[in-house]
Amino acid sequence: MRIARLLVGIVLVFIVAVVVHRWFFSHPEVPGSQITVYYVRASDESVVPWPVSLGPARDLKSVSFYAATQCVAGPPSTIGDVVRFPQGTRVLSVTVAGELATVDLSKEVESLVGGGLQESAEFKALTWTMTALPKIRSVQILVEGRRLPTLPGGHLEIDEPLLRTSW
Repeated sequence: MRIARLLVGIVLVFIVAVVVHRWFFSHPEVPGSQITVYYVRASDESVVPWPVSLGPARDLKSVSFYAATQCVAGPPSTIGDVVRFPQGTRVLSVTVAGELATVDLSKEVESLVGGGLQESAEFKALTWTMTALPKIRSVQILVEGRRLPTLPGGHLEIDEPLLRTSW
């Protein structure tokens, strides 16, 4: 009888722990089942929205990393002539503090070719994507954990946070 009570107690504690864990870690901060990732059309520099479905993780940290990763990876081939990040560029991390998202990119982003339009367009797309998320108003770019004044092309200053109004 004593073992049965102990087992019931353990099961109840486990059930309560699972319920609390699911509520706490699954409580959505990002409403809806999709986000919008933006790209910039190479021909006219217009912003092209692309709706992307979200998985089960809806907390702002997970969604912001997912959004940045989708933007850097590029759109599907069905979205036409858009400016893309250099091949191999990865999102290393995304942190959100207040209204600022800090996106740390891999060093491949420094291999950018194509002049000011491409350099500006990639970061315009990333800034629009991140600031479309709740609470985020600006984006700080890091490369391999370092804040750079510009990329090697020197066309866009990235030492200060970027805003939608930066373009």
